Amino acid sequence: MLQQMFRRVRASRFASKDPETGKKARLKRYAVRPSGWKEPRGYENGVLVEPGGHTLFVAGQIAWNEEHELVGKGDMSRQFVQALDNVITVVREAGGIPEEIVRMTVYVTDKTKYLDARSAIGMAWEERLGRHYPAMALVEVSGLLEKGAEVEIEATAVIG
Repeated sequence: MLQQMFRRVRASRFASKDPETGKKARLKRYAVRPSGWKEPRGYENGVLVEPGGHTLFVAGQIAWNEEHELVGKGDMSRQFVQALDNVITVVREAGGIPEEIVRMTVYVTDKTKYLDARSAIGMAWEERLGRHYPAMALVEVSGLLEKGAEVEIEATAVIG
C-alpha cells in the first residue's frame, strides 16, 4: 500500500551499505512528494518510514571536536561539516547508519554565508550521505549558545 502512495527514496551510493560500519539499511523509507509540486533539491518534503524501527532524536550538534573545542571559527562550511559529522557519529553510536536520518533542522547565524558555502557543503554532504536527503529545514537565527558557533544541526533517525 505504501509503495502505491509514495515513491521509494532513490538508493544512493551508500544506501545499501554504510562505508564506515558496513551496516545495511533495514527499514524502507519513502519520499513524500505531492503531485504537481516541483521535485525538491537537497531535501525531501516528507519522509515516511515503515513501522518497526527505533526513533533516535539527536540533540543540536555544533562544530565541536571530541574535546568540546569549537573548530572552524569563521568558516561556515567547516563548521557545517563538523556539526554533520557529529550528528552522524551519534546515529552510528546508536547502531544506525547515516541513511536512517529522516529529519534534519539546520540553524545558521548567517544565511548569506551559508549560501556562499553551499558548494563546499554539498561536496561534504555527498561524501557522507550520497544522494540521501531527509526532510529538512534551514533556519537563520540571531545567535547560538556557544560563542563563535555559526551552525547547529539537530536530527531524527529511525533505526531498523
